[in-house]
Amino acid sequence: MPNVKVFDMNGKAAGEIALSEELFGAEINTAVLHAAVRAYLMNQRQGTQSTLTRSEVRGGGKKPWRQKGTGRARQGSIRSPQWTHGGIALGPKPRKYKVALNKKVKRIALASALSAKASENEIIVIDGLKATEYKTKTMVNMLKAVGAAKKALVVLPEMDNMAIKSFANIPGVKTTQANNLNVYDLLNYTQLIIAKPAVEIIEEVYKSC
Repeated sequence: MPNVKVFDMNGKAAGEIALSEELFGAEINTAVLHAAVRAYLMNQRQGTQSTLTRSEVRGGGKKPWRQKGTGRARQGSIRSPQWTHGGIALGPKPRKYKVALNKKVKRIALASALSAKASENEIIVIDGLKATEYKTKTMVNMLKAVGAAKKALVVLPEMDNMAIKSFANIPGVKTTQANNLNVYDLLNYTQLIIAKPAVEIIEEVYKSC
């Protein structure tokens, strides 16, 4: 069972916490991690791109010139793909990029991502991570005190607008809630800063999923 040091917001050691072996000490499955990241990125795409075919471009109803006798190639419409301002041949049309993963694969991917962070000592647990005012400087000082990297994902136990807005102006730092983790963010950010109450929520939510 992996143990992680707990710090307060001033960077002073405040004990240790034992993390779930099932979530933070699991075997890292790179194939499943790849599938989860790919699904996440594909599902971010809106798929609304659309080009006009020759039938959708305005104009072109009249034949440009007669069929024979001009010495030029036969043309039926100035909106054919070979004409400037004509339609687009084989261009993109609206489509869905959605990729579905089953529940078991999602759980394995999340456990693999959390275990990877734990094995690389990239998890920092903060006791009493809470904002008492809208103050970015307070959060900057806290991150410096615990030795956080420039790219950090801060996991809060619940929606805390004051803390979220205090972190919002710090480059490379993103906040999320314990019940809203995703594999892409876990892998994309160098360090995982978790509020101590959020650890219990993560283990409660994702061990049973």
